[in-house]
Amino acid sequence: MSASTLVPQRSLSAAPPPLAPDEDDLHVLVVDDEPTLRSSLVRMLSAKGMRVGGVENAQSALDYLAREQPDVALLDMMLPDMQGLELLQKLRDRRPDLQFIMMTAHADVNAAVDSMRMGAYHFLTKPFHSNDAVAHAVVKAAEHRRLLLRAQKLEERLLSQARFGEIIGTSTKMASVYKLIDGVAAATSTVLIRGESGTGKELVARAIHQNSARATKAFVPVNCAAIPKELVESELFGHVRGAFTGAQTARAGLFETANQGTILLDEIGDLPLAAQVKLLRTLQEGEIKRVGSDDMRYVDVRVLAATNVDLVSKIADGSFRRDLYYRLNVIQIVLPPLRERGEDVMMLTHHFLQKFAARMQRPLKKLSPEAVRALRSYAFPGNVRELEHAIEHAVVLSSGDWIEASDLPFIGEADLAPVPAVSETRAVASSQMGGLDASSYAELPYAEAKRRILNAFDDEYTAELLKRADGNLSEAARLAGLDRSNFRRIIKRKHAG
Repeated sequence: MSASTLVPQRSLSAAPPPLAPDEDDLHVLVVDDEPTLRSSLVRMLSAKGMRVGGVENAQSALDYLAREQPDVALLDMMLPDMQGLELLQKLRDRRPDLQFIMMTAHADVNAAVDSMRMGAYHFLTKPFHSNDAVAHAVVKAAEHRRLLLRAQKLEERLLSQARFGEIIGTSTKMASVYKLIDGVAAATSTVLIRGESGTGKELVARAIHQNSARATKAFVPVNCAAIPKELVESELFGHVRGAFTGAQTARAGLFETANQGTILLDEIGDLPLAAQVKLLRTLQEGEIKRVGSDDMRYVDVRVLAATNVDLVSKIADGSFRRDLYYRLNVIQIVLPPLRERGEDVMMLTHHFLQKFAARMQRPLKKLSPEAVRALRSYAFPGNVRELEHAIEHAVVLSSGDWIEASDLPFIGEADLAPVPAVSETRAVASSQMGGLDASSYAELPYAEAKRRILNAFDDEYTAELLKRADGNLSEAARLAGLDRSNFRRIIKRKHAG
């Protein structure tokens, strides 16, 4: 076989590397009306671990594509029933992700340019330089396809994530939250958002608003705990001139500001009882009355409420109205604390690193292994807000390109002390937990005695740390200098043994 011209769209190395281990999943379609060449290509590519189909004309290729999903197509430029470029266009219309390598018996540069302009990945002339060159071109085309599909999926994921604003996370629990946001956004029902401080309740409320039909209207967040009790009704519902000392002019309340939009009543549990009565009427009738006025005004506002306290207990002590609770709690979204979203911690961390690098116009900093371990093992009682503040603190105060564990505000000197060797730890545990009575194990074989002693150590050591951490597994793991998963594994092994 003589040498021939090779005109690539992408540069390929002269000596092709061996096929990747997963190339046996690669699916190739060969379209050529020369039976000998077609059969030769099918045999050669099959011998290299690929799944290969061969057809003799354009119509057969279209039929093949209707029932199969090849990754790469080798197309002859001259077919009996259709030009290769015409077939290329038809196949691309049906499968935009399919990669094409064009083949011709003539070194026609114009044809090569035309095919690549239409989306072909590569162009080969017959006779081929070598079988390896053909196989290598097919592999590179398949790799290109995978990269394109990966980029497409990432773009789709980012677009999907963009619908939820600044909410970051892909954990199972956050996936449930996203599903609820999607489900309630199109409705007009009130939503009660529950979660510890710092879990992102306002971000969820904004995401609901942004994905609703009211997205172009106002979103008005109200922190009920921050308004002086004597001014709550005026803030929410407005007042007329002279309604109280200092009311020099009439003023619209926040419900009027949010008309046709959405209002978030954050920390709803701190709303005074008198304001709760008026809010209940607004929810029931859609009307408000400014302080000092007898006139009713109608508003079209979707109400979202958020709380980090147990409203049922506040109902029991008389500080929250039961009827208002049921009006607010039509749909409930419960946000998980960050300690239950372990797989999201590093994603959030990198998001905040990028955010503060951009805001402060500084280079993006990297995390040392010790800083990563500290972030993964810390319980974050302040949740995502605490993590954000911790990263901002570290970006501001760290020197150089790296963030060390010592740059994180929740790390103290005790946390930075070297972790004792296992033998030292066991010795300390023995001295502090009553010592070891070797005589009780002397009758046993060495291996069995050692197993029981280590199990006893694990039992007492983990129990003591859990006691000091008030039962918080993540905090106990941090005290032990272990990842949460490793600490949990020790506890499970202890109970299993």
